[in-house]
Amino acid sequence: MRPYRYDIVGSFLRPDYLKDARAEYAEGTLSADQLREVEDKAIKELVEKEKAVGLKAVTDGELRRRYWHLDFLASLVGVEEIKADHWSVAFKGHQPKAATLEIVDKIDFDENSEFLDHFSYLKEIAGDVDCKMTIPSPAMLHLICCVRGSETYKAIDRYKNEIALAYQKAIKAFYARGCRYLQFDDTSWGEFCDQNKRDDYASRGLDLDQIAKNYVKMINEALEAKPEDMTITMHICRGNFRSTWFSSGGYEPVAETLFGGCKIDGFFLEYDSDRSGDFKPLRFIKDQKVVLGLVTSKDPELEDKTEIKERIKEAAQYVALDQLCLSPQCGFSSTEEGNILTDEDQWKKMTLIKEIAEEVWG
Repeated sequence: MRPYRYDIVGSFLRPDYLKDARAEYAEGTLSADQLREVEDKAIKELVEKEKAVGLKAVTDGELRRRYWHLDFLASLVGVEEIKADHWSVAFKGHQPKAATLEIVDKIDFDENSEFLDHFSYLKEIAGDVDCKMTIPSPAMLHLICCVRGSETYKAIDRYKNEIALAYQKAIKAFYARGCRYLQFDDTSWGEFCDQNKRDDYASRGLDLDQIAKNYVKMINEALEAKPEDMTITMHICRGNFRSTWFSSGGYEPVAETLFGGCKIDGFFLEYDSDRSGDFKPLRFIKDQKVVLGLVTSKDPELEDKTEIKERIKEAAQYVALDQLCLSPQCGFSSTEEGNILTDEDQWKKMTLIKEIAEEVWG
C-alpha cells in the first residue's frame, strides 16, 4: 500500500561520470544523444541499487535534472526559465546557480513532454518493481512567479485555474504511461511555517493564510483527475541544497488548512531536526498516510535506531501507527550538485530506514 513503510523522497546523488558528462554537454563537446546514453546508464545502475536495498518503489533519482523543480516547471507551455541575479530564497550557506521562472502565456501541459519519456524509461528498466515519479507541486509555479517573483499576487484568480488544469493533464498523461505513484514536491508550505518569512510576506501585503487556502483548492482541483488506482503524495520541504536549508518552523501555521483540507493520499514530512517542530500539528491529519522524514539526508552520520523508534512512538500519539511510514527527510540531491555525503553514506541511510521499518511494523 503506497506510500510504503520504508520509502524515499526521490533524488539520489549523481555519479561523477554523469556530472562530467553534463559539463561536457554544457561546453558543447557532448551531444544530447550522448548525454542521454550516459543518463540512461546512470539511472539503470541506480535502479539496481534501489532494488538491492529492498525498496518497494524506485525513482530515476532525478538524474536527468539540474533542479528538482525548475526543469519540469519550465517545460510547461507558457512558462520560461530566465536567468536571475540571485536565488529567490537565501540558503544558510552555499547558494545554487541562480535561475527563476516567468509566465509568458497561457499555462498548459505539453503532452509530448520529455518527462513522460523519462518515466517510460524508468518503468521499462524497473521490471516488476513499483515506479514513483516526482514533480514539483502545482503551488510551486505560483509561489515562484507570483509570491516570490514580480507578478502581482492578484494573478492567482487567473493562474490557479490554468495551473490546476495543466496538472490535471499531467496526471492523466503519466497515468497513461503506466504511472500509479506520483509525488508533488513543495517548499511553499515550509516557507509558510517560517515566522520570519511570514513577517516579510505580511510587510508586502500578502495574506499567507489566504494563499495557503488557495493553494489547497488549486491542488485539490488538480487531484480531481486522479484515477482511483493511482496514489499521489506530497513532500513538504524546507530547502535542500548542498546540505543547507532556507526555512525553519513547525507545521502549526499550515496544519489545519493543509493536513485537514488537502485531498492528497500521503504527506512526506521533514522531522529530522528541531527546525521542524513537534508532532502536535499531526492532529489535523485525516485518513492520509504520514511518512516521517526522521533520517536526515543532509549529513552522513547514522541515526540511533532506538531514538528513531521513540520518535515514531511519539508521532503515533497523534496519528495511528498504521498510518505512519519512514523515509529520509528529503532527497539526497535536490540539485545536481548533491548533498555533502557519499554514495556509500546514502545507501547506509536507506538500509537503516528499512531495518527500523521492519522492526516497527513487521
